[in-house]
Amino acid sequence: MGEESPEGQQRVKRIAAAAYDYENDSRWADYWSNILIPPNMASRSDVVDHFKQKFYQRYIDPDLVVDAMSSTGSSQAARPAAPSSSSTTSSNDQARQRNSGSTTRTSGTSATTGPNPTSLRWDKQTIQFSVNAWVFVVAVLAIFPLIPRNLSQRAYRLSFMGTACSSLYSVYSLYGKPRAWNLQALQVYFQSIIATKDFIYFIYCLTFVTSNLCLKFSLIPILCRALEHVAKFLRRNFSRSSLYRKYLEEPCVWVESNTTTLSIVSSHAEIGLGFLLIVSMFSWQRNLVQTFMYWQLLKLMYRAPVTASYHNSVWTNIGRTVNPLVHRYAPFLNTPISAAQRWWLR
Repeated sequence: MGEESPEGQQRVKRIAAAAYDYENDSRWADYWSNILIPPNMASRSDVVDHFKQKFYQRYIDPDLVVDAMSSTGSSQAARPAAPSSSSTTSSNDQARQRNSGSTTRTSGTSATTGPNPTSLRWDKQTIQFSVNAWVFVVAVLAIFPLIPRNLSQRAYRLSFMGTACSSLYSVYSLYGKPRAWNLQALQVYFQSIIATKDFIYFIYCLTFVTSNLCLKFSLIPILCRALEHVAKFLRRNFSRSSLYRKYLEEPCVWVESNTTTLSIVSSHAEIGLGFLLIVSMFSWQRNLVQTFMYWQLLKLMYRAPVTASYHNSVWTNIGRTVNPLVHRYAPFLNTPISAAQRWWLR
């Protein structure tokens, strides 16, 4: 009967949490990488075990009760250990036991409502989900043909602004800020982020949000990115919801199993936009600076590891289609095409 008590059940749950294979769960790596704690704290085993229990409570067993980390433990990490640490710890434990009785009397429901504030905390994933869900809705409004023109154009710009903020926040969360505000430190910082997907999308959004040219076709990569982020968050955090299982499970599973397809669609749209901007040079809405900046961005996408494979595939298909036609019907274009290729590969 003693093992059936709440304390015994929690003891079994903690043993299961300690024995869980975190290294083979991809969610753990993502969860741990987004926890902002000092490096000296991240190397402590008790801190790692605490966040492993938080992870286990969030994704595996919500009934696991995770004890809060004591403030004395975090402060001792920054100070050398004193000889009287054992007596201080025992006195703190006694004070905590005395306080627990008064806390139980004043708040009888604290044991059942304790995990909820943690699950509803606005962490990085929740903020990214909220922004990307908003971007997805606004982008759909911008594309929908029955929306009034003024509202559609405003939604068009808000979609790029939201994606730019989301991308910039993601870059800041993963890489922080430059160590110093001098030329050398800034150069090292930008070299570390320039090939990331979030920074590429940030530049992509800036290219279109500052332009008077309204190309609804440019929203396709934005929609694919927002859809992918929203689907991943819903699958990880709402898999037990009946509403999710009834209406959203199949679309989210399809999105997560077809991320390569979404990346290929985005690559086709991004390269197609480059040619649309060249065509727009012959209209009254031409913008030479935007066209040049966007083709520089396409060169970056062609070389960046996160997008290179998809863009290489699209350019290879374009070459297989266009080169035979040029050689057969317009051989005079061989010289300018060769010059463009040298600039592209330079």
